[in-house]
Amino acid sequence: MANKKSMPNDLALRIATAMHQMGIDAIPRNYELVYEAYGGANPDLVREFIALGKYKSQSALDELGRKYLPHHHEASVLARSTTIVRDEMSNFMNLLSREKDQLDDYGKLISEATKALVVSGDASQAALANSIQALKRATERQVSHNAEMEQSVTAQSSVIAGVQKDLADFEARKFSDAVTGLANRRAFNKALAKVYADPDLPLACGIAIAEPDTSRRLSGEQAAALAEPLARHIGGIIQQAFPSSELVARFDGTRFGFLVNAGEEREVVRLVALLRSALRGTHFTHPKTGRDLGCVTLSVGICMSDDASNAFDLVGTAEKALARAQGKGGDQTIVHGAEGEQPPGRDWLIYKQ
Repeated sequence: MANKKSMPNDLALRIATAMHQMGIDAIPRNYELVYEAYGGANPDLVREFIALGKYKSQSALDELGRKYLPHHHEASVLARSTTIVRDEMSNFMNLLSREKDQLDDYGKLISEATKALVVSGDASQAALANSIQALKRATERQVSHNAEMEQSVTAQSSVIAGVQKDLADFEARKFSDAVTGLANRRAFNKALAKVYADPDLPLACGIAIAEPDTSRRLSGEQAAALAEPLARHIGGIIQQAFPSSELVARFDGTRFGFLVNAGEEREVVRLVALLRSALRGTHFTHPKTGRDLGCVTLSVGICMSDDASNAFDLVGTAEKALARAQGKGGDQTIVHGAEGEQPPGRDWLIYKQ
């Protein structure tokens, strides 16, 4: 138990020390930003974080946070959107007010022309002709005004549509991974919390944690350089081979988590087996040289919700199963609590019925 706690505690201490050395205020949004930068899962964030220099202002950190950790800046996004919508509503009310004045004037001219129609005599005929000319000019002005109003309403609709899109994009960025288009760790943790909403009766499901066996073919430096392209490659195969009804998230680097709504482990194993088969059928090429690096194999650890008392234990147990799969040479699926273990490359064929 002491070892389990020491690693996160040591990391927390290193992050806190780094923040103190850089003069960064110890507030939650800063802590997560520094944590993500030190984790290195997002190379763009790391690069821009370093570019801020040794001493980073809060405004610069917040600008970076709005880009990579938007969930911490939801209030400012909503405030900006509210201001835009309020201004556009005010403009629209002004348009309606001007339209009412125009229609009132147009109505008066029509009323005058109507009176001339019911009056006989030469003088009235002249008045009628004048009314007709005035009505014609007023109609032309009204048509022109209507066209202008239509353009204004269209422009305002575009602004409102832009606000809606910005809010939708903001909501999507909070829980999605920019590299793969899958969910991110935050979305996975949120879904995982619901599994044990009732601790005495957890939802029947299983999780799998998978990581490619890069160490078998690539050096540590090569694996780090290819982490993002490899994650994108795996993410693309996942979107094709894994049911969209199940939650798949990219944790960090090239590690992925799967939350499968199934009460039996054989269903989780079956879906993982299909994914591994799909990966073996598609070669990964070097993004710069175009060199064929062969097919990607995965080490996978699985744990069912019934075998853990809370979300932390569920993930931790799956992580241990993954470590066992990697320790046996990789290209294996290990299920926590299973009597037998899958031999390399066999995909638990017993479940393919």
